[in-house]
Amino acid sequence: MNKPSDDKDFIAAPSPADTVVGKPPRARVSDAIDPDETAGEKLERKRDYLEGFLQKKPEAESVTGTGGKLQQAVVDALKEIYDPEIPVNIYDLGLIYGVEVSDEADVIVTMTLTTPHCPVAETMPGEVELRAASVPGVRDAEVNLVWDPPWGPDKMTDEARLELGML
Repeated sequence: MNKPSDDKDFIAAPSPADTVVGKPPRARVSDAIDPDETAGEKLERKRDYLEGFLQKKPEAESVTGTGGKLQQAVVDALKEIYDPEIPVNIYDLGLIYGVEVSDEADVIVTMTLTTPHCPVAETMPGEVELRAASVPGVRDAEVNLVWDPPWGPDKMTDEARLELGML
């Protein structure tokens, strides 16, 4: 083993107790102040914005396949399943990566979970499979559970972010 030589000077790092890091300031984004706008007008403007915002449906880029109405019925059924720890359905949460419907009405759902250690990791895929298979017109359903790409908050729809206060 190497011993420190007596002819070298060492400087001790400060103790963590000596270093105090303050809480960072919180940032808040707000509207530009309009001195002529009343509180009621401001509320109405925000309500109009949110109503228009919520009218937009998420792009169907995460849902693939050529199932048409059957595919939409499966997506609607999946929107009835909620993550037990987050008050948002699993579709808007971004856990469903794809829904494919074959010409024979077989459904393949590709999904992930928020973490491999999710408390419902063993039951959620089975529930998704049962729910997809229960849609009238579906012949068979299969769930592919994937971990790549990993789930992140960026996968959520804007409606989910709004529900969770992230917008």
